[in-house]
Amino acid sequence: MGELTTFPVSYKVEGKRIVIVGGGEEALSKARLAIKTTASVVIISANIEADFSDLPVAILARPFEDADLVDAALVFVADHGPDGEAAKRAARAARVPLNVVDVPEECDFYTPAIIDRAPVSIAVASEGDAPVLSRLIRARIEAALSPNLGALARLAGSMREKVAAVLEGSRARRFYEELVTSPEVEAELIRGQGTERADELLAQHVEKGESPGVVWLIGAGPGAEDLLTLRAQRLLQEADVIVHDHLVPAAAVEMGRRDAERILVGKQKGHHSFTQAEINALIVRLGKAGKRVARLKGGDPMVFGRAGEEIDALNEAGIAYHVVPGVTAALAAAADTATPVTLRRVSTGFVLATAHGAESEELRHWASLASTGLTLALYMGKSVAGPTASRLIAEGASASIPIGVVVRAGRKDRVLYRGTLGGLAADELELEDGPAIIFVGEAIAHGDWRGAIEIARSEFKVA
Repeated sequence: MGELTTFPVSYKVEGKRIVIVGGGEEALSKARLAIKTTASVVIISANIEADFSDLPVAILARPFEDADLVDAALVFVADHGPDGEAAKRAARAARVPLNVVDVPEECDFYTPAIIDRAPVSIAVASEGDAPVLSRLIRARIEAALSPNLGALARLAGSMREKVAAVLEGSRARRFYEELVTSPEVEAELIRGQGTERADELLAQHVEKGESPGVVWLIGAGPGAEDLLTLRAQRLLQEADVIVHDHLVPAAAVEMGRRDAERILVGKQKGHHSFTQAEINALIVRLGKAGKRVARLKGGDPMVFGRAGEEIDALNEAGIAYHVVPGVTAALAAAADTATPVTLRRVSTGFVLATAHGAESEELRHWASLASTGLTLALYMGKSVAGPTASRLIAEGASASIPIGVVVRAGRKDRVLYRGTLGGLAADELELEDGPAIIFVGEAIAHGDWRGAIEIARSEFKVA
């Protein structure tokens, strides 16, 4: 994700002037945008060519003067002649934010595509690079928003003193969330009625007292933020605290509310910042404090995510929880390589297992499964890939069984390797850094492994 060169803000213009220098179509376009505010809009040009007659603007049909910037909040220059140059010099001298139409490098600010639901406004900007794209995005957002959004915002604003007197912190936030999403409240506003339903809703929240805490065990997927589910995104916006692992992408954590507390508890190989017992105690403490906790885990929380231990701790403490599934790394790896891990007449099943710390009995079982055609997906096996392959062969698996390795599955920087079980056992290949999935099975040969690094096909002999 790139960095912004501008900081998006809402700029106060009430009681001030927006000065537009120019009299053509470019100036008219900016005037139509400016009149959506409560500022006084002034058009200055010796040559008024466009028709401003339908707009509530003041027109000064003369050359620009430095004094025209008194009480100016913003200046738009849509004149590329001497008046425009004079206006630019004056704006910079007076330190009034300046926009030079169609010249991004001379702009102090850009005009976004605006969704107007006053007092709510949503701005979509591309820092001057792609205004057409901004307009298309605006159209999609417009279609998704209720036309009553502004009325709901005004209602919420009118209740601030009432709410502040009886609710605070997360309790007040939950009231507002229910208020602005209530179909009954919106219907009341459409009918032009009073705020009886809003008052009833406030009374209900006061009567409820402190809300009980809840923990959502959320799968963040393998590392690409656009693989999060819609439910995960919604709950991240509702969470008071986000407790997340190292493998969770920063962009996924940023999907949470800006004021949500963020706690990194992730464990990396050789660097365990929190023990599992400490994580259990943390989410229990937060739940008992009435917090809504997003426990954000890489992949799927129920697949090698130790969610079972956290659920046991929550059950013992009597704290409500919900599990939100995520894309586990093996499925992301299969998608990356178009590998059909179950395939008619080739593979009738798919086994997820961890190679780290595997016992001989487990390896014997896996070797048997791989020999019958099932596909194995081995997690956490990168550091023991060669020895694990050797032991599988020793337990009866064929050295010719196809294998594939995906490092950093689901991400743009993923790396692929392919070969045979014997090649993996014999090769001293250094796999790239990052979490890896090792596939073993005949179905691997039916995937798309173009661009994969070939694992040496050296002769392998069982010791």
